Amino acid sequence: MIDQPTIDRIMDAAQIYDVVSDFVTLRKRGVNYVGLCPFHDDKTPSFYVSPAKGLCKCFACGKGGNAVHFIMMHEQLSYPDALRYLAKKYGIEIKERELSDEEKQAQSERESLFIVNQFANDYFRHTLRDTEEGRSVGMAYFRSRGFRDDIIEKFQLGYCTESHDALAKAALAKGYKKEYLVKTGLCYETDDHRLRDRFWGRVIFPVHTLSGKVVAFGGRVLASATKGVKVKYVNSPESEIYHKSNELYGIYQAKQAMVKQDRCFLVEGYTDVISMHQSGVENVVASSGTALTTQQIRMIHRFTNNITVLYDGDLAGIKASLRGIDMLLEEGMNIKVCLLPDGDDPDSFARKHNSTEFQQFIQEHETDFIRFKTNLLMEDAGKDPIKRAELIGNIVQSISIIPEAIVRDVYIKECAQLLHVEDKLLVSEVAKRREKQAEQRAEQRERERRQAAARNASAGTDAPAPPAEDTPAPPPADADIAPAPATAGYESFIPQEGKEGQEFYRYERLILQMVVRYGEHVMCNVEDEEGNEHPLSVIEYVQGDLQEDELSFHSPLHRRLLDEAVRHLHDEGFRAEHFFLNHPDPDISQLSAELVSDRYQLSKYHSKSQKIVTDEERLYELVPLLMVNYKYAIISEELKHMMQALQDPATTADEERCNAIMKRYTELHKVQNLMAKRLGDRVVLHL
Repeated sequence: MIDQPTIDRIMDAAQIYDVVSDFVTLRKRGVNYVGLCPFHDDKTPSFYVSPAKGLCKCFACGKGGNAVHFIMMHEQLSYPDALRYLAKKYGIEIKERELSDEEKQAQSERESLFIVNQFANDYFRHTLRDTEEGRSVGMAYFRSRGFRDDIIEKFQLGYCTESHDALAKAALAKGYKKEYLVKTGLCYETDDHRLRDRFWGRVIFPVHTLSGKVVAFGGRVLASATKGVKVKYVNSPESEIYHKSNELYGIYQAKQAMVKQDRCFLVEGYTDVISMHQSGVENVVASSGTALTTQQIRMIHRFTNNITVLYDGDLAGIKASLRGIDMLLEEGMNIKVCLLPDGDDPDSFARKHNSTEFQQFIQEHETDFIRFKTNLLMEDAGKDPIKRAELIGNIVQSISIIPEAIVRDVYIKECAQLLHVEDKLLVSEVAKRREKQAEQRAEQRERERRQAAARNASAGTDAPAPPAEDTPAPPPADADIAPAPATAGYESFIPQEGKEGQEFYRYERLILQMVVRYGEHVMCNVEDEEGNEHPLSVIEYVQGDLQEDELSFHSPLHRRLLDEAVRHLHDEGFRAEHFFLNHPDPDISQLSAELVSDRYQLSKYHSKSQKIVTDEERLYELVPLLMVNYKYAIISEELKHMMQALQDPATTADEERCNAIMKRYTELHKVQNLMAKRLGDRVVLHL
């Protein structure tokens, strides 16, 4: 773990112009610099860098932040890894927690396995390029697939000779341990203790991690040798560093394109990925013939929320993979499906078309997954009422696992039209499925709690068991889940996502903009019960005003930022802008950078004396006005969504919950009436 003083040294040393100019050509424009945005297809320069503020921002796509945020987005690194990247660039030593002897040994072994894999990767590439057998056999195969030299180099393709132990001998001669050759799966040991190469006589496809390390290999027998061979591909076995359920082929080469295009194409095999790259489509990954896993889906989700699954038209294969795609829905992904022409797979289709033609075909032929699945199953069901009932159950199951309520509602209405059934029926069935799923999750948590308690009891430890089903487990440290709002019992019925365009949300960001820019500034003085005046900061005013009406910010991230502001306001030397831009939580520092760099000025205007008056000089007027408008907007939106919640069959079936919502509705309605009176003839601030 990197300590805060080290983070501060890195942030102070990292010059935003130096960092960005490593990747973007910048031209000076006034006090700032401008260039083409690296995060979207920018035709005219819209990416601005401000050395004075230490920030960058694209005013077309909105991406930007400080030097750490830029490296995180551009290199697809985690927050700690981005800090390490900058520390290395500026020669700053990072002191982290001392590892135990066991941890050092495990870390050393992992590093050794990666080093052996890198040696093997270099060996395979050298064999392909620089040996007669490699050029005449391995390179000839890649040429027959139409792969160009630059693509072969990009994916670091290689070749392993027909000799059954050439790699083993070369590795041992270089001093690599037999133990690590076996643990990586590059070699295996025979009964007479000889080492044999696993991939002999095959072309090699290395599998890279997100950071570009070689974690495994896939080897394919050559076309002339496939006759009678049941298994064309041999893959590295599971190891200390390789778990196939965690890896996606091509993710290292695709990650930046996925961010830039805000979409991922999912295919099946190595050559599908490579051919699509050669045709100019780079935002593509492969599951490498295995069923999709939750870990793989979450890896894709780090870069984009949108995924298009490419199929080659084999209906049997498509039906077999439907369950895996349901997992994508459960993770909140937006899924589309595209069927390629008969006889084509992504590999062959990509070789026939350039990037523009490929993208155009997908745009014209892709369809929403739920609609695709409904149409596909309807063809099987025909007019058979039993099969149609099974079809409805299948579709309802897919809809029920979607986490976002608004998306579920849209799908329900669409499927009701496709299936010619009343949407009320689908709503009821979806509610039943979700209730059953919630019960199953609660039962699973209870089983895990009991198992942990039993283990602790048998071990004689006092370690606490996991929480019971009625006690939610604490979120992980990096989860985008805030602690409960400051007001006890407050529950928001507004969906957490999809409300960024609402009026209250914009007021919320403007209030936080005041907190980040001027949080520690004194806004006004207030009197205590004894008549003594005390200064009141912007942070204290915002927090107190929210508590007065039992409200909390809608966004969990916004709540976290305000909580941090209140917690650290009285720290010695606290300056809100500096504190939040350098905050160790990357979500908070990213949001702060957006709020500081926002070019929208709320209130700069000319007074009667023609003097420009800034926000800072009008805090006493601006902050209260923002708070009044925000609270009225949030209560109005909250009441609307509470009415929708009361119309949900799952809510009406739960009398206790229904009564609690009605009670809260009455309370908020009274607050709304009081606020309406308080507003009176005051001018409402329009954005």
